[in-house]
Amino acid sequence: MRWTRRAATLLRHAAAAVLAAAASLASAQGLESALSPGPVIRGHAKVEDQCSSCHVRFDRAAQDGRCLDCHKDVAADLKAKAGLHGKQKPQACRSCHTDHKGRDVQIAPLDKRAFDHQLTDWPLRAAHAKVDDCAKCHVAGKRWREAAQDCVACHKKDDVHKGSLGPKCADCHGEDRWAQILPGRFDHSTTRFALTGKHVDAKCTACHRKGEPYTEAPQACVGCHKDDDFKKGHKGRYGERCDSCHDAKAWRPAALFNHDADTKYALRGKHRSVKCDDCHTGALYREKIGTDCLACHKKDDTHKGSLGTECATCHQESGWKSVARFDHDKSRFPLLGKHEDIECKACHKNAAYREVPRTCIGCHRADDKHRATLGEACGACHGERTWKIPRFDHSTTRYPLRGGHVKAECKACHADLTQGFVRYRDTPTDCLACHKKDDKHEGQLDAHCESCHNEQRWRETRFDHARARFALVGAHLKVECKSCHANLRYRDAAKDCLACHKKEDKHKGGLGVRCESCHNARAWPLVRYDHERLAHWRLDGAHAKAKCADCHRAPAPEGKAIAAVGRECLACHRGDDAHDGAFGPACDTCHTNDNWKTLRPRRPGAPGAAPNPGARP
Repeated sequence: MRWTRRAATLLRHAAAAVLAAAASLASAQGLESALSPGPVIRGHAKVEDQCSSCHVRFDRAAQDGRCLDCHKDVAADLKAKAGLHGKQKPQACRSCHTDHKGRDVQIAPLDKRAFDHQLTDWPLRAAHAKVDDCAKCHVAGKRWREAAQDCVACHKKDDVHKGSLGPKCADCHGEDRWAQILPGRFDHSTTRFALTGKHVDAKCTACHRKGEPYTEAPQACVGCHKDDDFKKGHKGRYGERCDSCHDAKAWRPAALFNHDADTKYALRGKHRSVKCDDCHTGALYREKIGTDCLACHKKDDTHKGSLGTECATCHQESGWKSVARFDHDKSRFPLLGKHEDIECKACHKNAAYREVPRTCIGCHRADDKHRATLGEACGACHGERTWKIPRFDHSTTRYPLRGGHVKAECKACHADLTQGFVRYRDTPTDCLACHKKDDKHEGQLDAHCESCHNEQRWRETRFDHARARFALVGAHLKVECKSCHANLRYRDAAKDCLACHKKEDKHKGGLGVRCESCHNARAWPLVRYDHERLAHWRLDGAHAKAKCADCHRAPAPEGKAIAAVGRECLACHRGDDAHDGAFGPACDTCHTNDNWKTLRPRRPGAPGAAPNPGARP
């Protein structure tokens, strides 16, 4: 019973709470409805009783988020900053759009005159900016943003290609005029025929004829250049492969064809500037032309075929008349020296080249000053560099040239050359034959000038004085010739010492003229006379200090070096002999060589007899 009463109480309380909540909700809805400024637009009518779908209590700024929750396309534009909403400055939605003005109110009014189409994803340019009727692009019944943006949507009737080139009309056409095709807009390299060279500047109508689909334009050169081939070129003789020779840079010249690599006949020299028709007179590929020179140059062959068909052996491609290729060294007469520079006609008087003589005299007979006395072997003396400078090897003769003779002109020795005729074999070989005027010895030294003079220079002498009657030694080697030879009559020079050293003779001629007996050639003050060996009298003691004139007082005899002196003491010391000759001439028995007044000691027990006069001290 108690449980039933309690349950009933709980049920009443629950019912009261439910009723109170319902009354509160009804009261709130009634309040918001009472506070609403007016009916919303027809598109928002379904949420008119749900204020929270658009409004957030006490947070007016949160209203924009509720708008974007429903208008997701606008939210995407704002996020990507695209479209009309995305490109404007940020602002609240209610700044432009309002509601609660009635079911049929336009909350997004559009002023077509003031509307800036540049704020959309389709800015109007050129001819599009001049369109004043929006309905031409914006279809009625669709939202403004749903207008088509592809060209064909509006210009389908203008598409003369009937859709064959696809919907991307802007690849070729511009916005100024539909009929204007902008150069460079269409990427022709994406087609089967990429434009290069002059084709880039060509008009579309030059290849794409009016009324024909662009995809059916011909790709072969003759499709457009057939007139050029017939009126200015080959008239169809070379086929339709124009691109083998011509390129897109220019129809002329035909520089694309590589004759060197694509044929067996490389073009060089003048052949490069020759027109194709000059050689290819017939149909190309069908009529072959010969590759030998005479195939084109038969009329130019002045040899009349006598030298065969190998014209290229002599002639070259730089010019038929320029004959410089022929290797004359492989012929019977190799060209050397000046022969390399002369013209062919100087030797070859006519086109029969093989009939030219090969001997020197065949061309140089007028230059032979020897009147054929030396034979016809001109090459033995004359060289190919110049006729006037001979190359004769003089070392093969009896008189080889050396030193200054090598530089001497032939006429300096061969005097006949000045008279226009030379007999080389009769020329004398002695020095005086050419140098007689240079002989300052007046013929005294005969004709053997080479004994002193050399071939380098006449004034340079190489005489070996050791072979003369007076060999030079010591200080004489440094003496100049003129110190002894007063003139060039060399044999007149005296041989005795006093002839040059008279002023240096301190003996005043008292010791004769044979100065070399004491003096030597190294230096005059050096005396080398060996008194003991030559005079058999040794000088010692005080004698070693004595002068020669102290003993040799008499003048030297004629032709002698010195006057003879006795070997006994009294010969010089007679005035010093106090004994007046009583003890004989052997003074050295008692007196010494150191001092006359010093006596020798006597031997103990020796008798007072006089000493042996022949004894030496």
